[in-house]
Amino acid sequence: MREGIHPAYGPVVFRDRAANYAFLTRSTMTSEKTIEWEDGRIYPVVDVEISDVSHPFYTGTARVLDTAGRVERFERRYGKKG
Repeated sequence: MREGIHPAYGPVVFRDRAANYAFLTRSTMTSEKTIEWEDGRIYPVVDVEISDVSHPFYTGTARVLDTAGRVERFERRYGKKG
């Protein structure tokens, strides 16, 4: 890789405020906020609105739409005439 053109890649804590959950990973994102992690070190923290802990798809609370019923109802109302 060429020097000076790539962003810094290092440890960052992502925190899901809705679920009170945080995880440490590596990223190019940065933040002015910091947090002391379980290992005693201080890392930049990025607050996110949703993660796999709070997303309805992963938690099993996602609603499934009845698309077949909607299509049939549309065809009954506005179906082909003649």
